[in-house]
Amino acid sequence: MSYKASWRSPSNIALIKYWGKHELQLPRNPSLSFTLSACHTNMTMTVSTGEHPSLTILYEGNPKPAFATKINAFFSRIDSYFPWLRTSSILIDSFNTFPHGAGIASSASAMSALALCIKDIDDQINGRTNKDAGWWSQVSEMARLGSGSASRSVFPKAALWGTATGIVASSDHFAIPWQAEVNPFYTSFEDTILVVKDDEKAVSSTVGHQLMELHPYAGARYTTAKENLTRLVDALRNPPLVDRFISICESEALHLHALMMSGTNPFVLIEPATISIIKEVWRFRKESALPVCFTLDAGPNVHLLYPAAHKTEIMSWVKSHLLPYCATEKLIEDRVGSGPEKIS
Repeated sequence: MSYKASWRSPSNIALIKYWGKHELQLPRNPSLSFTLSACHTNMTMTVSTGEHPSLTILYEGNPKPAFATKINAFFSRIDSYFPWLRTSSILIDSFNTFPHGAGIASSASAMSALALCIKDIDDQINGRTNKDAGWWSQVSEMARLGSGSASRSVFPKAALWGTATGIVASSDHFAIPWQAEVNPFYTSFEDTILVVKDDEKAVSSTVGHQLMELHPYAGARYTTAKENLTRLVDALRNPPLVDRFISICESEALHLHALMMSGTNPFVLIEPATISIIKEVWRFRKESALPVCFTLDAGPNVHLLYPAAHKTEIMSWVKSHLLPYCATEKLIEDRVGSGPEKIS
């Protein structure tokens, strides 16, 4: 028998950063993210059961055997729940709408798309059709086993992952939807991504997480992240607290990169252009009084977050002042998005 599933799943941008894990992809602190829209992975998975077991991986139409190690490791973590993964011929074909491995959470979109395809095919094999809240929680937990941040990509607008004080439904094992807790002022935010560098980053996020285990400031970081989450949750419910939102987002981004640069085996992922953009953002916000801020993922590229109502004025400034800092003057116009979508 042959089965096929195709899903589009987005990347996400963490506002409270996940940096440090233990056991099997469990976070040292809770994180909260906006789900994106334009930055996504389109994936088709074709499974033929009863045939000689095999795995073929295509990326942008070309063979990509380099992905096999990560995917096989992921399969080994979940094949007790999906035994057909061990006994089938599997073809995975995907492409991204944004640079792979450049620090824009491509593993989040890819592994969440893969989790969705696997769950979908398992439903086809077993004759299930119901996609209730429990279904999405199972997909989130499965995606987490492939990439921690992928757990958040399966929900629209915003998601929270990790056990958080006062949030009963929160869990280290899966993310929970957070859209209902966010004021529409924020769920209409734009995310203009300034692509400072579009090649693969020098140090993977996996290595970065491992280095946190011996980091002298790890304990203080996890405490600060939990405190910032509590304060950010309050700000996301109250648009008048946008200055707090801005302060926390930028502080979290700088904390993340300060940890990289201050550990036992330090490394630097930001570029001189990243610093120049940050300074320009601070200058522009002071002069214009517009609510625009930056955040960074584990790479040099800068996410500019701001209300859609100010897009015309902010994009004019971006194109005149920030575009020269970007690789081949490249940027991605993204926004808070509606989550994964099954595609034909």
